[in-house]
Amino acid sequence: MKKLTTLMVLALVFTVSQTLKSQEMKSLRAKAKQMVQEPKTLEAVKKYALGEWKSLSVELRPTEDRAGTGKIQPTFLKRHFIYNDDDTFVGTITLFADNYGQMPLMEFEFKGDLKWGEKHPIADGAWNIDYILNKGFAVTPLHEQAAQMLNAGLPEGMSPFELNTKKDILGKAFPMFHIEEGQIVSDYDLIYFKNGLLFMGAKHVDGTPFDKPENRPHQLQIPLERI
Repeated sequence: MKKLTTLMVLALVFTVSQTLKSQEMKSLRAKAKQMVQEPKTLEAVKKYALGEWKSLSVELRPTEDRAGTGKIQPTFLKRHFIYNDDDTFVGTITLFADNYGQMPLMEFEFKGDLKWGEKHPIADGAWNIDYILNKGFAVTPLHEQAAQMLNAGLPEGMSPFELNTKKDILGKAFPMFHIEEGQIVSDYDLIYFKNGLLFMGAKHVDGTPFDKPENRPHQLQIPLERI
């Protein structure tokens, strides 16, 4: 009887392991199939974009000095984007004080509509895309010095930023970010998929933001991976 019970347990373990292995293989095959897809048409690109994407690692980006000195500042950051099937998005950018992301400074959360444009000439399958930040623009200081910096340039009538507390500044004047009262910020970018990775536009080397259609990027940036 004991021997029979042992055989039954072994058989159950074998069955479970085979089931898990089969499920794992299906998942790997689905992921591999998705990796080799290279959407070209606008509809294919929009469908492929759906879901969550994140930075491979900490990224380095040239940024205009917000103090207006004209100097280009190195910015270390990670990106996280969600594309929804109703042509809306949620983007999160986390800034760091160091190369390896060990000291987070500030987090930005953007919510809004996507406006799809014409083909972009950088690659077959690349398309112009505009991010319209009309549903949310939140800032969260993650370090005491970041909170102090935000509060140093605080517009009149706005309550102070608090450490690790998200504040939505959508539609509010914020001189530090060159935003005027009631202004809806837009980012004029591009999007492209290759080998299962999402490429946006590379930032201009002089730190010029994508705040106007004529400032749309021309090259590809470090990609995001699907979550």
